[in-house]
Amino acid sequence: MDLRIYLYNKPVSDIKALRTEVFIDEQGFENEFDETDNKATHVLIYDGKTPIATGRLYSDDGQSYHIGRVCVRKEYRGKKLGRRVLSALEEDARKAGGSEVKLSAQCRAKEFYEKCGYTATDDLHDDEGVPHVTMIKKLR
Repeated sequence: MDLRIYLYNKPVSDIKALRTEVFIDEQGFENEFDETDNKATHVLIYDGKTPIATGRLYSDDGQSYHIGRVCVRKEYRGKKLGRRVLSALEEDARKAGGSEVKLSAQCRAKEFYEKCGYTATDDLHDDEGVPHVTMIKKLR
């Protein structure tokens, strides 16, 4: 793989296309894009010219950061690209002075996030009919 990682301050067309493919077409979500996209930092990983993984990071207070919309193109799963997305976003939060990152994980992905250092909270919730759990990771 010829991997390249980029950070953007808005969801560029390749990010939108990848999220549409994974969250809307594959998983059936309808409300994928929101106003948070315009205030978030977005990471995008390419294999050559193919966008293969993405995620976003934002904060309301400069201390606690939120990671979301993490996805990997189907044929690239199992290659530790989700970890790379998380690492890039966590590093960006750390550089900005963040003390923790939170995310809302699909319950079926909880184990993946635990392996990446996240701890589940008691906050179970529904997002478009899919069970989610809030998870936290301390940065310092």
